Amino acid sequence: MSTPSILILPGDGIGPEVMAEVRKVIDWYGAKRNVTFDVSEDLVGGAAYDAHGTPLHDDTMAKAQEVDAVLLGAVGGPKYDVLDFSVKPERGLLRLRKEMDLYSNLRPAQCFDALADFSSLKRDVVAGLDIVIVRELTSGIYFGEPRGIINEGNERVGINTQRYTESEIERVARSAFELARRRGNKVCSMEKANVMESGILWRDVVTEVHQKDYQDVELSHMYADAGAMQLCRWPKQFDVIVTDNLFGDLLSDAAAMLTGSLGMLPSASLGAPMANGRPKALYEPVHGSAPDIAGQGKANPIACILSFAMALRYSFDMGDEATRLEEAVEKVLADGLRTADLLGEDGAQPVSTSEMGDAIVAALEASVA
Repeated sequence: MSTPSILILPGDGIGPEVMAEVRKVIDWYGAKRNVTFDVSEDLVGGAAYDAHGTPLHDDTMAKAQEVDAVLLGAVGGPKYDVLDFSVKPERGLLRLRKEMDLYSNLRPAQCFDALADFSSLKRDVVAGLDIVIVRELTSGIYFGEPRGIINEGNERVGINTQRYTESEIERVARSAFELARRRGNKVCSMEKANVMESGILWRDVVTEVHQKDYQDVELSHMYADAGAMQLCRWPKQFDVIVTDNLFGDLLSDAAAMLTGSLGMLPSASLGAPMANGRPKALYEPVHGSAPDIAGQGKANPIACILSFAMALRYSFDMGDEATRLEEAVEKVLADGLRTADLLGEDGAQPVSTSEMGDAIVAALEASVA
């Protein structure tokens, strides 16, 4: 069997800093666990625009289509705000998602015990939280046509179209049900079927898929606005939440803050299986490029490292090694090590981006001693 391949796209801002810590972890797996990868690196976002005049070069797009997994840091920054919309850094990420057809976006929200007090909610509400939001990623209002800003009479009108086909809903629903079978066997589907026809279709199709192939999984339905309220009231009632592109964007960011810091949250964007049976996949931290702290050693690399753990689990069938890495992160946090975004706790030990990466590698080393 050929060596699994990974394309690393560090991107902008803190992206290169946090990705450097992922490289340490990858190197450790190769040296100490005989888990090796064929790793290549390229540009995306503002870095790609600076080099090529485009946020994603065609050659880079071709590489992304060929590898087993893409690891992305972050894109964007204020220096690129003046660019035309078509070449803004974020367009590179959207192109990757669209052309790789990464329709299922998995966003875990897990609250480590050591960080339960960092949430804005009470400890008993968030301690032990472990949910996943499955967001449809390649359709819906972000991609629907017609769209744009037009003149109508004496004023401008902004238009975006919410559009879903049955097949688009079915495939992300199946992704959620399959994930639930490996977890708590429970799915909550969220939409706005009370006011949107696309929501009615969403609920109908999810129900049909459930009745046909997944009756062993508990299914419930909830309006997305009520779901947002319930995430704040008692998030541990959920296991897997499946929802559309727009609501998934909003709900996953709300869930992110339940854990105390965006610097803790990984994500996986998965598509259809390739010839080798692995899904096309892109893994990235939920946080942005944070240009205000770039180059200062303040960034939290944990979300990016946990994104690699998701790659181990979902792209490379290395669930045990993914758990090893997640437990190493938990051990470091339990020992009181904190990057700048997590400071404020008595007894915490401030560490830099690089020092946090070193500590996680040391915890990995201790796990096999």
